[in-house]
Amino acid sequence: MSTHVWKSSRNTVLSAGLAALLAGLPAHADPLAEAAGKYSIAPSSRIAFSVAQVGGGGIAGDFGEFRGIFRIDGKDIGRSNVSFTLLPASVRTGEARVENFLRSDAVFDVANFPEISFRSTGITQTGASSARIDGVLTARGKTRPAQFDASVSDRTKRKITFRVQGKILRSPYGMDVGTPIYSNVVKFDMVLQGTR
Repeated sequence: MSTHVWKSSRNTVLSAGLAALLAGLPAHADPLAEAAGKYSIAPSSRIAFSVAQVGGGGIAGDFGEFRGIFRIDGKDIGRSNVSFTLLPASVRTGEARVENFLRSDAVFDVANFPEISFRSTGITQTGASSARIDGVLTARGKTRPAQFDASVSDRTKRKITFRVQGKILRSPYGMDVGTPIYSNVVKFDMVLQGTR
């Protein structure tokens, strides 16, 4: 037998053996499917936002009070859902003057609209551990479509952490004061920690 034929036969046997070995191993499960269940959003989560300003700078802060739940359907991620509520009166920027302005009727109008809520209407898996969340956001009595991207950043048996990012236009909610000096776009960068 020539060396070439022997090597070719040996490679074929090794390939077949490797294929058989891999076929016997359990398939790697989908991280989102493995995390199936209902979770409450923990107070240790962070809901951060920023609004850019022409020439640099802007407003950045977060919200200290919120609540919500999400459910991951392990058989069909598209049937998962999220509901979330935050209290705009809990806004924090590190500057009392800015916080009071944001709470006023020029922006959040917390006296008349004490809550901002989001409810998902559809979830589309975009990767092994990521998804796009479509839904409706309600603020100042107005409800508009909104979209966020979420990805798993950490997971244990009873907890899961998502990094969630998205952009919301202020003007449809009647909060466009300060434009165009301040951007009409609010960028959200959230870390949502869920506990079973």
